[in-house]
Amino acid sequence: MRVNRILLSSALVVVALVIQVSVLARLHLPGAVPDLMLLTVLGLALVYGHVGGALVGFGAGLLADLAPPADHAAGRYALVLCLIGYLAGLAKPETGRLKSATGPMVVVVAAAVGTTLLYAGVGALVGDTAARHVGLGSLLFTAALYDLLLAPFVVPGIMALARRAENDPLADTGSSSKATDISSGWLSGGTGLKIGSQRNGLRVKAARARMARAGRIKGVKRL
Repeated sequence: MRVNRILLSSALVVVALVIQVSVLARLHLPGAVPDLMLLTVLGLALVYGHVGGALVGFGAGLLADLAPPADHAAGRYALVLCLIGYLAGLAKPETGRLKSATGPMVVVVAAAVGTTLLYAGVGALVGDTAARHVGLGSLLFTAALYDLLLAPFVVPGIMALARRAENDPLADTGSSSKATDISSGWLSGGTGLKIGSQRNGLRVKAARARMARAGRIKGVKRL
């Protein structure tokens, strides 16, 4: 991942975690808790694609696993968000622009349900049966509902920030200058093609060299 992606993703994930732990987790809503970390990963995955989404999901999940008051095995949420980020990144539009809000909303609902199922499934493998006591059906419904209600206020803003970072003028200037250097080196590397300004400059230099040489020869003859 590029440096601007890493910096933006890290900042957004940290802010989302702080809000998740300090605000959303203390609302004591029935059923699940609105998952701001998941929505952040989804917004970035829809811009960065499946590879970037998987990396962001793993980092965000691992941070959530290690941050207090986490009471589950480390790596559990990292695995879940890594898979969800990868799958969500596959839904990235080819043009980079979304034509409607239907696609992202479907992705949010599917991700909320998938995250709950995967988290409960991994928990069952390590002996965590908390989902059974709360009720898996209630968790699935409330997770999808809360995330769907919160998504319009989070996902579009995160996608806009990610696109703006992708279109960083400094990055574009550097890439264009690099491309110019590569193309000029390729043109001057024996292809037989010449740039007009360079060709004119070489002609002027050659004419000056001939004049100087002629002047020296005349001076010698006079002597």
